[in-house]
Amino acid sequence: MSLIETRAADGIVELKLARAPVNALNPELCNALREALAQAIAAGAQGIVLSGGAKVFSAGLDVPYLLSLGDDRDALMAAWQAFFDTAKALAESPIPVVCAIGGHAPAGGCVLALCCDYRVMARSEDPAKPFRIGLNETQVGLVVPVGILRLMQRVVGTYRAERLVVAGDMVDAERAERIGLVDELVEMDRVDARAREWLAQLLTLPQPVMRQTRAIARADVVAAMQPDQIQLPRFIAAWSDPATQAALHALIARLGK
Repeated sequence: MSLIETRAADGIVELKLARAPVNALNPELCNALREALAQAIAAGAQGIVLSGGAKVFSAGLDVPYLLSLGDDRDALMAAWQAFFDTAKALAESPIPVVCAIGGHAPAGGCVLALCCDYRVMARSEDPAKPFRIGLNETQVGLVVPVGILRLMQRVVGTYRAERLVVAGDMVDAERAERIGLVDELVEMDRVDARAREWLAQLLTLPQPVMRQTRAIARADVVAAMQPDQIQLPRFIAAWSDPATQAALHALIARLGK
């Protein structure tokens, strides 16, 4: 079964993450998404909808897989590179990408969403259990790369981004909309359709002008995902820190319960 489900209509291609149960981002899924995006663009797509699972858009990086790599620095570098290359591909897409967030989007899931043009998020059916989105890296002992911080600053402002990222705060959907972390909240069964509607409206504009203006407006997104803003070797070094490893193993233990 494909890790990316593809559906095309009216110039819009939906790329749906399909790695059960929570779309954990291992190298295989990241590479499949990047390849599917490239294929859609090459085939003449005018816009992309990136979607994931119901209740969990993506749980972020596949931490158990990463921990299984132990001290194999080359394998760790390759795994993280696959993720950052995929986020970079979304940021650099020459056509607009809307993220349809059907549930929780922590860490890497949030990064993918931030690389898109527009974010439509589901409103939970149970107000007592809202869906959440955010960069919770510090809660598990990881340092947020400068470029990822820049993405958060771009949508919520410098000071608010500082407060959210330093605390590793996971924001509920209602607050996420209020502060601009997501653009719209809709009912669960409307997320994909609303993403398509927004994109279809954008595609009614003269395309060359829209795309050129979009490229100018999103130059900071592209810049944020360049290697010098991610500094992957430094990130991998921090990953191997004993305190970070202890926090990650504690996370896995909690999830196992």
